[in-house]
Amino acid sequence: MGNGEGTGTGGGLRAVLRAPVAGRTWREFAHLLIGMPLSTLYFSLTVTGVSLGAGLLVTFLGIPVLAGVLAMCRGFGHLERARVRALLGADVADPTPIRAAKTGGLAAMGALLKSGSAWRHVLYSLIHFPWAVFSFCLALTFWAAGWSYLLYPLWYWVFPAYTDEPGLQLFQNDDYSFFLDSPAEIALTSLVGLAFTLTTPWVIRALATVDRVMVGGLLGPSRLASRVSELESDRGVVVDTAAADLRRIERDLHDGAQARLVALAMDLGLAREKATQDPRAAARMVDEAHGEVKIALQELRDLARGIHPAVLTDRGLDAALSSVASRCAVPVRVTVELPARPAQAIEGIAYFTVSELLQNVSKHAGARLASVDVWKSGDRLLIQVADDGRGGATTGAGASAGAGAGAGASASAGAGTGTGTGLAGLTERLDAVDGVLVVDSPAGGGTTVTAELPWRP
Repeated sequence: MGNGEGTGTGGGLRAVLRAPVAGRTWREFAHLLIGMPLSTLYFSLTVTGVSLGAGLLVTFLGIPVLAGVLAMCRGFGHLERARVRALLGADVADPTPIRAAKTGGLAAMGALLKSGSAWRHVLYSLIHFPWAVFSFCLALTFWAAGWSYLLYPLWYWVFPAYTDEPGLQLFQNDDYSFFLDSPAEIALTSLVGLAFTLTTPWVIRALATVDRVMVGGLLGPSRLASRVSELESDRGVVVDTAAADLRRIERDLHDGAQARLVALAMDLGLAREKATQDPRAAARMVDEAHGEVKIALQELRDLARGIHPAVLTDRGLDAALSSVASRCAVPVRVTVELPARPAQAIEGIAYFTVSELLQNVSKHAGARLASVDVWKSGDRLLIQVADDGRGGATTGAGASAGAGAGAGASASAGAGTGTGTGLAGLTERLDAVDGVLVVDSPAGGGTTVTAELPWRP
């Protein structure tokens, strides 16, 4: 415990000492310095353009002037996003392009004037100016004071050599002047400069953080546009998942029950031909066909259970998950505490999530015990599958089908060996319905996978 704390303290101290010369600090400082002249330009042009356009609204000329100002501000936004991306490392997405319903100049101007994104760019050009002036002055003051005081012992000789003064004059009161000229005062000045120098990077980072927030909130896509894009992406995931499930069902039918039924029909045809010539052989073939019928029926039941188990529809999650747990290779404790049944779609996703995780526990975890807990918290349905196996599971894009609870404990079962149909696939499925998947799987410490779904009655 002591070693860990010492390491953390030492690492934090090194980070503080390196901060004044770190590349991030210099880039953020450059961003703040460049921001003031750019913001002054944005503010001046925007105020002039908006004032001119508003004044000309009594004539038709005001509309194209305002549209031109909006287009100009969107150009400013493009420059600001590039500047933030290069100097602050914040990748702010471009706003949704403005599309006119019809072709022509009037339609384009109308689309610009009705664009909320364009007006947010105007707002940014107006409100960023006072902030840019404040952050420029504060950052430059801290930076100049810190480095000049810190290096005062190296340049204080300038005063007696060129100004006939013993040192830096701190203040003057009538006939009394105080100069920083004694060794103790010089050393104290350097210490004050060191304090300013070590503090400056954190002041600069705080100011730069405000810039990131302003650019992301005003110059990026709106929350509604982001949500629409997210829903479009989720819809694509749902479509791909449904297509993959249909291909799996077709493959299982073609390679399993269908092939078995074709062979069964051929055997019954041969048995019918031999019924008169060799009754015993025909009876033996009928017995074999009867066994094949039982196997085909079992395969069809398994396939139907994989599509949507009847026990889930009839009796709910508690009974369905208990049925899944009974087929797991390790003992599983199931606890379901729900005040009512959620929507069928959510219930089905919860069932198949637990089913896949328990399947991976059986195949890859090397566990002795596992547990499944399902409960409702607020407007969310929570599922937790835990085991005491090898751990090491991840949600990396390369996770294999064994990257479920307890998977990933070895190189063969872990992330990076499959095609992303394990935890990565589960994450995509849950994300499609605004769900979340969280994995806690330290190597050698077992695995706990928590899934969170919206509660829809």
